[in-house]
Amino acid sequence: MTVIFGQLVVGPPGSGKTTYCAAIQDYFNKCINGHSSRHIYIVNLDAANVDMPYECAIDLVDLITVDDVCDNLNLGPNGSLMYCIEYIENNIDWLLKRLQLLIDKHSSTLSPPYILFDCPGQTELYTHHGSIHRIIEKLLKKLDLRLCCVNLIDSYYCSNSSNFISALLTSLSMMLHLELPHVNILSKIDLIERFGSLEYNIDFYTDVLDLSYLMKNKNFNKDKFQPKLAKKYKKFNQSLCDIIQDYSLVSYIPLNVQDRLSIEKVNNTIDKANGFIFGYLKDDDLSQRTNLMSNAYGVEQFEYAKTAKIRENYTFVDDDENEEELEN
Repeated sequence: MTVIFGQLVVGPPGSGKTTYCAAIQDYFNKCINGHSSRHIYIVNLDAANVDMPYECAIDLVDLITVDDVCDNLNLGPNGSLMYCIEYIENNIDWLLKRLQLLIDKHSSTLSPPYILFDCPGQTELYTHHGSIHRIIEKLLKKLDLRLCCVNLIDSYYCSNSSNFISALLTSLSMMLHLELPHVNILSKIDLIERFGSLEYNIDFYTDVLDLSYLMKNKNFNKDKFQPKLAKKYKKFNQSLCDIIQDYSLVSYIPLNVQDRLSIEKVNNTIDKANGFIFGYLKDDDLSQRTNLMSNAYGVEQFEYAKTAKIRENYTFVDDDENEEELEN
């Protein structure tokens, strides 16, 4: 059976999932000399997404739409979308049949389809609701899929300590619930300071360093609560930070979809996570396999250098001031 690689693109509403899928498709369509290493196909699993900026190979809207559910079952927008996901779970053969047609289309080529699943923005689908998890389980069982979950988080959440803690907890919950290789992305990184300067260097947020500094931040909960409630709120956030750091699973990669180098770095990380970098080697090609293994797990850059361009282009935190604040 042909091994098929792809991405499950998830994240909260407005995090840029559809834009990301369009950018990845465009990136490979415009590869050097017009030759792409993969054929990108996008599967839209958002029954409310009727105006897509990309070429869609399989569209859930062809089976069911949120508007139809709202009209016929008198459900609200959120309930209707949940119903649509449960509906596709119960009619999984509809999706399997169309995915198999895509695979068969490339059965005689050296480059099988690379599939992106553009998912809805309801966070509960990925943190505790079971339908998406069961859909993916069935796809992995019936088709030889190698998926990486790509979780997009709006970089806006870095501008506020409590919001960032919330984003971290959401990312951790998704990782534990979906049980897939996982890459977390800070999207719209070019707009990271549109609501104010960051309190710490960008590395603090991408590498998820000592979260106790968030509690020590002089602006944490400033003028937000009465003193008694603020104390409880701070204690609650500290407990959440302890949970996040006990697992020590979450980190982020910055992404600007308008920067091809940024897309390339993200894509390289995903290729390592889902195994695409090793996927199409012949069993007897030991030398190439050894070289790829070395490249995949070798040290690419010093940690500080990984976000150098982000710091230079999009943030205004002074490194000396940041270091002094952390020491205090």
